[in-house]
Amino acid sequence: MKVKIADTSAQDVTVEARPKTRQRVLIGVAVLAAILMAVMVVPSLQRWAGSSISVPRDRLRLAVVERADLVRDVSVQGRVVAAVSPSLFAPAAGTITLMVDAGARVTEGQTLALLDSPELQNRLQQEQSALDRLSVELDRQRIETKQKALDNLKNIDLTRVTLIASERERRRAESGYKIEAISEIDFEKTKDDLETARLAHEHAVADAKLDDERLAFELQTRELQVERQDFLVKHLLRQVDELNMRSPVNGIVGNLMVDQKAAVARNQVVMAVVDLSAFEIEAQVPESYADDLGLGMDAEVLVGNQRYPASLVSVSPEIIQNQVTTRIRFAGGMPPGLRQNQRLTTRILMEEKNDVLTLQRGQFLDSGGSRIAYVLDDDSVAHRRSIEIGARSLAAVEVVNGLNEGEVVVISSIDQFHSADTVLVTN
Repeated sequence: MKVKIADTSAQDVTVEARPKTRQRVLIGVAVLAAILMAVMVVPSLQRWAGSSISVPRDRLRLAVVERADLVRDVSVQGRVVAAVSPSLFAPAAGTITLMVDAGARVTEGQTLALLDSPELQNRLQQEQSALDRLSVELDRQRIETKQKALDNLKNIDLTRVTLIASERERRRAESGYKIEAISEIDFEKTKDDLETARLAHEHAVADAKLDDERLAFELQTRELQVERQDFLVKHLLRQVDELNMRSPVNGIVGNLMVDQKAAVARNQVVMAVVDLSAFEIEAQVPESYADDLGLGMDAEVLVGNQRYPASLVSVSPEIIQNQVTTRIRFAGGMPPGLRQNQRLTTRILMEEKNDVLTLQRGQFLDSGGSRIAYVLDDDSVAHRRSIEIGARSLAAVEVVNGLNEGEVVVISSIDQFHSADTVLVTN
């Protein structure tokens, strides 16, 4: 008996063969995905391969090169000083009496101190006496001049009368000589008398003119002596009047340099007066800006939150401790509430350039020596580039060469780039 063994044919399922078209589609999709992956990855791989350094973007400061107006300036700290702070000096040696205390408010012309100088007052009295004596001598000289002029006039008149009489005697002698009434000797004598009278009159006139010149010269000499003495007395009067030491300005009394009732010497400093209505700013400017400073430059003084226009009025001719001392004066009204030695921020405007390429200031100027900058492209790669910097302001610098408008530049410190030609900036 044959035994029939069951097979697995009942469990088999017929599998139909897949069409080749679907297989080709799947292969194409895979190839396309690989190509897209390569397009996305290869540039990144190239950037990684070409950049030896990568830096996160959040560690960098970036700025765009722009075309704008650039004002070259310098900002310094200045202190408020009195523009007018005259010192009073003793006009002569003597004993001083102070009329005010330090810190007192005074007005112009107010007496601040009295100086007792017996020597100066005694000299004034002596010179005044000499002036009176010279004035009397001048008056005496005027009287003598008039008297002498009167004597000369009288002499001229007498000689003229004598001359007239001699001429009359001469005519009478001529008539008598013609009729032989007088001798020839008497006739010649009348000629001599007439000539003598004429000479006497001429000499009298000449002497009178000479006396007039001499007397005028002597009178002028006396007048000049009186005038000179009068100038001396007026000078001494001014010196005596200056013994009342008055305030030259409205303000307050500064430091007193002498004690009450102290003996002072001539030209010794007595006190100082500070004019509170006129303040200036004294600022120390770094030596590097010394050649660019000029009188009349515009400036701005920051008082609180408000800026006040000013101008540069003084530049020291010497450099002390690598700094130049300048004086800045307010152009308009002074800010209220200023105090002596108050510290204020001052900005001096040295130059203005219109429509130039500008870039925001940053640490890259110091770390790159103002000659190197890193420009960021669209692929987040910073390329090293040589640049040339021109004028500088507080906020920006002028780009002379090496950068174009619209480019993005790393303005933070570039020391971290280690002078690499390219740097990858990651997000």
